[in-house]
Formats: sequence, C-alpha cells, structure tokens
Amino acid sequence: MTDTSPQTPTSETLRYGHQDTSYKAAGEFEGIKQLVDHFYDAMETLPEAKTIREMHPADLTESRDKLTRFLCGWLGGPKLFSEKYGSIRIPVAHRHLEIGPAERDAWLLCMKVAADQQDYAESFKQYLLEQLYVPAERSRNRD
Repeated sequence: MTDTSPQTPTSETLRYGHQDTSYKAAGEFEGIKQLVDHFYDAMETLPEAKTIREMHPADLTESRDKLTRFLCGWLGGPKLFSEKYGSIRIPVAHRHLEIGPAERDAWLLCMKVAADQQDYAESFKQYLLEQLYVPAERSRNRD
C-alpha cells in the first residue's frame, strides 16, 4: 500500500517565487527587516559600498523602512510599500542617481553579505541573490 498523505513541504521542495513561499523563506516581515538591517550595516562598512552609501541620506531610517516594505511585497508577501508610499517603478525611483555596473554590483555585494548573515537555506540565498539582480540591473542608468 502506498502512502498518499500530504507531505509537509521542506526548503528543498518549496517553489520559491510561487505565491508567498519566498516571503516565508525570508522569515516574513521580521526576517526581511533583519535582512535589510544587515544590508544597510554592510553598506555603511564595506569600502566597495562607499559610493552607494553616499547616495543615501545620513539617517537611513526611511531607507530601511522602504526597502523592507518593498521586499515584503516583492517576495510575495503583503504589499506594504504601496500601502504606505504608493506604487513604485524601480527605474523611475532611481533615475536621479548615477547608477552604473559598479554601483549595481556594490548593492548586490551588500545584499550578499546580509543574506549570508541570515539563517536561510542555501537554496533560498542563491535564489534570492539571482532574483535581486533583476531590480538592481533595472536601477542601472549608465554604463
């Protein structure tokens, strides 16, 4: 006789990017907030991130809130960014900044450092960083 009872999904069987699986894998709001805090901590300390840190205000409170809220919705969770700040179009939101490949890569490096500090499954870390390349690249407005 074959067991046909439903199986509890594991990190290996979850389809990241489907419904809210990525949001849950990231630890929902609190996990994403922690990721963003580590991201901005990396931005403040990594020499490679000096240029992108200078693009931000001295007080990062609103920047942290915006990125946390954006990532919640982007990862399939509640659309917290639009609830508070309205809709966002990544290229338009960043067009006042000079973002080239070096700035994009510095941003991604900060996110990698932050992701490495999270208790995420390796498969999710890899998925997350691959997916984050898309909005990072869409923010680029110069060669």
